[in-house]
Amino acid sequence: MNAIDELTESFSRLPGIGKKSAGRLVNFILKADTSYVKKFALQLNTLQEKIKPCSVCGTWTEDDPCPICTDTMRDRSIICVVEQPQDVSTIESSHEFNGLFHVLGGVIAPLEGIGPDQLNIKQLIKRITEEKVSEVIIATNPTVEGDTTALYLQRMIAAVSDIKVTRLASGLPVGGDLEYADKLTLARSFRGRTEV
Repeated sequence: MNAIDELTESFSRLPGIGKKSAGRLVNFILKADTSYVKKFALQLNTLQEKIKPCSVCGTWTEDDPCPICTDTMRDRSIICVVEQPQDVSTIESSHEFNGLFHVLGGVIAPLEGIGPDQLNIKQLIKRITEEKVSEVIIATNPTVEGDTTALYLQRMIAAVSDIKVTRLASGLPVGGDLEYADKLTLARSFRGRTEV
């Protein structure tokens, strides 16, 4: 295996990158300016040294605690619980939420050997009991594992506090067509309907 094949193999291990895309990336790098390639390699080489999980919420950050946790303008009474650090960026890009976050680090998935003890649930319960939290928004993905995790969190929070626990609405996307919606999406849409 030569250097091109080795790099193609490495790129193809990235999520969403197949062999063809990996080959295109390698060819792009071969043709690119040497200074760009060196800078790119340095960024990759130092990424895990520079970026760590926030000690408070668990999102990726260079500064600990992260800028979200230290922002005094945010509503500290609301915590949005997400599965992964990249979910924080997704929600932040909507500019609809101004509270704090808590990253679980995954979902309960017994078939994969992931139980509640492997997630950052104890840290969430500690934050709820020690800070002045009035609402927890559960923003796990609308999957079987995400729903299981949300139900587990709801029960754990209810056992220690009487704060409001909500879940992000799920259902038909804007511009979606009923004809192409699956049964589960339609069922969630009916259950989550709101008065107009």
